[in-house]
Amino acid sequence: MERGPEDRLEQEGGGPEAGGSEGRPAGDLLPDGSITLTGHHQGRHWRESTITDDDLSDRGGVFFAAVEMTRMPMILTNPRLPDNPIVFANKAFLDLTGYEEPEVLGRNCRFLQGPRTDRDTVRQLREAVEGHQPVSLEILNYKRDGTPFWNAVFIGPVTSPDGELVYFFASQLDVTRRRESEEKYRQAQKMEAVGQLTAGLAHDFNNLLQAIQGNHERLLGQIEAPELRRRLENAQLAAERAAKLTRQLLAFARKTRLDPKPVDLSAAVTGFADLLATTAGPRVDLQLNLRHRLPPCYVDLTHLETALLNIVLNARDAMPNGGTVTVATSRVHLNGDPPARELPPGEYVVLAVSDEGTGMPPSVVTRAVEPFFTTKGQGKGTGLGLAMVHGFLQQSRGRLEIDSEVGRGTTVRMILPVHVGEAIQEQPLRGRSEPDRPAAEAQGAPQPVVLVVEDSDEVLALAREHLAELGYHVMTASDGEEALALLQRVNYEVDLLFTDLIMPGSINGLALAEELQRHAPQVPVLVTTGYNEDLVQGVRGPGLDVLAKPYRRSELADRVRSAIRHGGSGATRRRPSDFGAAQA
Repeated sequence: MERGPEDRLEQEGGGPEAGGSEGRPAGDLLPDGSITLTGHHQGRHWRESTITDDDLSDRGGVFFAAVEMTRMPMILTNPRLPDNPIVFANKAFLDLTGYEEPEVLGRNCRFLQGPRTDRDTVRQLREAVEGHQPVSLEILNYKRDGTPFWNAVFIGPVTSPDGELVYFFASQLDVTRRRESEEKYRQAQKMEAVGQLTAGLAHDFNNLLQAIQGNHERLLGQIEAPELRRRLENAQLAAERAAKLTRQLLAFARKTRLDPKPVDLSAAVTGFADLLATTAGPRVDLQLNLRHRLPPCYVDLTHLETALLNIVLNARDAMPNGGTVTVATSRVHLNGDPPARELPPGEYVVLAVSDEGTGMPPSVVTRAVEPFFTTKGQGKGTGLGLAMVHGFLQQSRGRLEIDSEVGRGTTVRMILPVHVGEAIQEQPLRGRSEPDRPAAEAQGAPQPVVLVVEDSDEVLALAREHLAELGYHVMTASDGEEALALLQRVNYEVDLLFTDLIMPGSINGLALAEELQRHAPQVPVLVTTGYNEDLVQGVRGPGLDVLAKPYRRSELADRVRSAIRHGGSGATRRRPSDFGAAQA
């Protein structure tokens, strides 16, 4: 039988007969099929060796000096002594583990193991040692202060010339950062896949909800019997809760439509402090620690308020017996280093919520932003609160951080980039009572013409009925190609294009709007969708307005009337900001 390279012996210093040593190269595979620290085997290093002098007392030679000076942690264990204790540990090993030499010598290596050390990995180590075989693997060990670290270990036997096992040599390498990076990458891939799935489901679900809610609304306007109205109102409430759920899914998937403005975080928190106090409840002492003259951040104020309310609710639920919740704002400079929270270097503002609750173990913190993951009891939470906050902050070019310790509480930080410019003060909207019917009809003018384009038959029929009742002349098409042909037949003479965004075929809502505005830039366009990815990515033309599904009849009436009043891209419009809206 032909011998492989791993079966040959290599010698140094003339081999054992001349007072040197010999060893067997690792080759391409260890007996257990494991790999080296670098990810593959290199034939030059030895997986086992033979020595002629096993005396560890003479440490004046250059090789001992080299072993003590290297940054690679190394130890020797003596299998001839009970329990195979450590008999030598270099300085790098002591630096890695935090132990002093007297605390290490005479002990078996198992003292480095801890509660989360994998038992199967320990078994592989033990079997290799018992079989006098080399082994290379990664194991979760613990430092003297209890800090866990991933240890890439290589262990190989050292024998005498007559074949007696005299030592085990072990080298280590702290690969915690690599393992954490790999885990973050896997987590990011998983979250991206879940986000794409949930966004797609939310889009289809919003079309269904549009038909359900719209028909409920129409029936409520026609039925007067109290018992029937009560049942319809209950069904409508359930549909509204489902619509809220889809909005949360889209927020997690970073595909919700944001309307960012320069905002002073401290002023914003002050503005809805009463709502925060009401949300926290009477058993919670809500304290505000807000920094004055904080630079503004560029953020959607409504989504920020919702995110803060979600975090305060979680803080309240973590303190069943009451306690203190502190909402604080601050400023931080990040320099772009890995510890700098994986954000670009620059100035940031922080909105933090701290509680005195039960806290969370690391395993729960790791999963806290996963959709539908919750530690609350049945019916007490959807598991979408922090997922929504996480997606919103990523879309706003920020970051969500969670620090928690069991029994000591939790701090949740929302980090947002500083905006170069002045903050604006949000003013509450004053409700205006305007008629649903178009102004043109009230003045005796011809009915405005609205072209409705929608691929869902149920939603198309509902929109046609709503608009016809509101006094508009309605034309319909089920896709972009049919709509374009209809526009060409009427010479683009319509008062409004009301179109779905995502449609089958080669012409979607945006492409249809662009074609219309090439021929009739004065015609306004109102886009409706349950999935705003294209708009979030900035693929929007001038004069476009967006109505999110599911919408109410009153919302449709208001947005159609407003779009017709203000005209299309040919009308005078505000000059867009040089910086544009925030994007993830």
